Amino acid sequence: NMMNKKVRVSDWGLLSYGEAWERQEEIFSQVIAFKRENRKLERPFPTDNHLFLVTHPPVFTIGKSGKMEHLLLNEKELEAKDISFFRTNRGGDITFHGPGQIVGYPILDLDNFFTDIHKYLRFLEEAVIRTLASYNMIAGRIEGLTGVWLDVNDSHRARKICAFGVKSSRWVTMHGLALNVNVDLEYFKNIIPCGIADKNVTSLENELDVKIDINTVKGQLKKHLSDLFKMNIIDF
Repeated sequence: NMMNKKVRVSDWGLLSYGEAWERQEEIFSQVIAFKRENRKLERPFPTDNHLFLVTHPPVFTIGKSGKMEHLLLNEKELEAKDISFFRTNRGGDITFHGPGQIVGYPILDLDNFFTDIHKYLRFLEEAVIRTLASYNMIAGRIEGLTGVWLDVNDSHRARKICAFGVKSSRWVTMHGLALNVNVDLEYFKNIIPCGIADKNVTSLENELDVKIDINTVKGQLKKHLSDLFKMNIIDF
């Protein structure tokens, strides 16, 4: 069993959602095709793992189970506000991506780590929780809701700081997480985020009221992902 713990990390900078999705699909398909070939071989080759960090221009995306009525704008209004819109093949409902947000797309072959999609999601959440802890923020999960939240024990004050939506096939993952660092929270008023009407969305800067360096946050996130998954991170 050749478990490859190396993860190539690339920062795509500012990239349109459509283009990032295409790049993901291409790499995701390559890894799956490689695994198919491997099944015929006596000594399989190790598969590659990737983590892409990216920031998208303003875009609303909706998951497979998402409801269109959670988008509160029509096509004309989207155009006027210069916001793109995509129906995606990830899990989860509607969310917003935009500047000031760290979007992370791990394309991991979980055969290299552990074949458990729930554990995979818990580890992604945990990496974010530990990243926030390094800013003295106490974050956690809310039973039955995806995401990382603040004030988890107070249903009136609970607010989401990180959204998740993943897809996996043959234990290969794609899509991922979106952590709000200093994103313009006004955008979230145009949707019912993740279909949850009574909960607010927040960001690191909104909570801490100081300027936060997004690259430092990325560094923390990579460190905690690496610790939890026992990854060997290689920056590309």
